[in-house]
Amino acid sequence: MNPILPHGLHHVTAVATDPQRNIDFYTTVLGLRLVKRTVNFDRPELYHLYYGDESGRPSTLLTFFPWPEAPDGKQGTGLATATAFSIPPESLGWWQQHLAGLKVDVDAPVRRTDEEVIAFRDPDGLVIELVAAEGDARSGWDGAAGIPAEHAVRGLHAITVTEAELEPTAELLSGMLGMTLGDESGGRARFTMSGDNPGTLVDVAAGAGDKGLQAGGTVHHVAFRAPDRETQAQWREQLIESGAKVTEILDRQYFTSIYFREPGGVLFEIATDQPGFTVDEPLLELGRSLKLPPWLEPDREQIENTLPSLRLPS
Repeated sequence: MNPILPHGLHHVTAVATDPQRNIDFYTTVLGLRLVKRTVNFDRPELYHLYYGDESGRPSTLLTFFPWPEAPDGKQGTGLATATAFSIPPESLGWWQQHLAGLKVDVDAPVRRTDEEVIAFRDPDGLVIELVAAEGDARSGWDGAAGIPAEHAVRGLHAITVTEAELEPTAELLSGMLGMTLGDESGGRARFTMSGDNPGTLVDVAAGAGDKGLQAGGTVHHVAFRAPDRETQAQWREQLIESGAKVTEILDRQYFTSIYFREPGGVLFEIATDQPGFTVDEPLLELGRSLKLPPWLEPDREQIENTLPSLRLPS
């Protein structure tokens, strides 16, 4: 049996509350591009908002289900508890000043596995980290918020999952998912996916506190990259053979997906790199209009009347 070897983080999806506040924060404060405005395919009365680099490439994507009535979530075990983006090493001071100027509370820098990290929270309490990462050649998105290209966020760097026990999750990551265990310090273990791409890190923090509550301001799931649907199907069969409960392959319009839970309870997804976000609108117009999958298109008028109107970044 060939090992499952995801070649990086594909995206992270979280639960927000106010969709307008979410757009304002991630396009203005973090300087990401709104690359797709669609709906939650399982609950089309709610938006699904995607942010990333210019074209929304895998490994740059943070997405949200804005649910206005969502209660406050609670960080804790069984959840992905921090989403880290990479920035150029020389940009850390610039970002501290930028965030302070926008009255975003930022924790003091900490050093983690030879990298400096600053952490802050979005308006719903989601933990975001910026990591001064060497060697990330991604260009990021320099088209918004007056953030200079040389300081722009490059893309996803790492995800932190918090677990009651390290061993079951570590066994899945290093065994079935073919990741390599690296640094272990400060109650954290770092796992690296195969290949030389950026955005390949999973940190596991174990033995911490109470069980988390998934709701507003928490991560819903973490997605890993599969190169194509054929590989995804092979990985699905291997997961099933290992005893995992895996969904069918689901069409998410911009990629296909399978979902399963790791032993600690975090929902994992494996998503394909293709077809990408230009499948239903041109590159220059990404995120400008509400896009629906073909099976929801007959209900467009009803869906549009249900969703709140949004002001988009210029």
